[in-house]
Amino acid sequence: MLELSGLRSGYGGVTILKNVDLTVEAEIFAVLGANGAGKSTLMKTIARLLTLESGTLRFLGDDVSQVQPNKLAEMGISIVLQEANIFPDLTVRENLSLGTLVGARSRRARIDEVFDLFPDIAALANQKAGSLSGGEAQMVAFGRALAQEPRLMLLDEPTTGLSPKYVELLLSKVREIHESVGVAILLAEQNAVKALEVADRVLVLSLGAVYLNSPTAQTDLEAIQAGYHI
Repeated sequence: MLELSGLRSGYGGVTILKNVDLTVEAEIFAVLGANGAGKSTLMKTIARLLTLESGTLRFLGDDVSQVQPNKLAEMGISIVLQEANIFPDLTVRENLSLGTLVGARSRRARIDEVFDLFPDIAALANQKAGSLSGGEAQMVAFGRALAQEPRLMLLDEPTTGLSPKYVELLLSKVREIHESVGVAILLAEQNAVKALEVADRVLVLSLGAVYLNSPTAQTDLEAIQAGYHI
């Protein structure tokens, strides 16, 4: 599905990611690490919102290292950013409609599927997204990304700042989306305990480098915590 080889990236001439190798298959893959470890940088680099300094990014076998973000969306990668991931002046339905600008099926069918998955926002379809709670807004962001009919969803710390209720809900939806729709998911999370509940495989970033990469079933919390404190 996705293969990163020797990936280096950062901001303003400062290298954050250092020779990251990563392979994602048809699975839920969690990227863990402390604040500043490079999780968001990794997500934005994969989505081509940041320029690669070096290395190769391949999606479904094709080299997409220099592909523009809009083209990558058409190829099947969607992203839910940690911040500014909805359009507050648009309604819930209008936000979801933006996701249907790529993909083949009808707009109505895809939006209806999002409302089936997130019934809490179906009742708010004509409400401005900027008036929603944090959890409701995140459901809209999930829905818009899913409406793109992606093969791979990138979720950049989607539970940050949410109440326990919405943390549980959204992570349960991650598993449901993967199993019912067949979308591969790369999930960046700081909450290791919660991520381990849904992920098939885990990678720990520490200071921009890969500290650990293993199946969830073979990974214990102490090994992950060591990567947080290195």
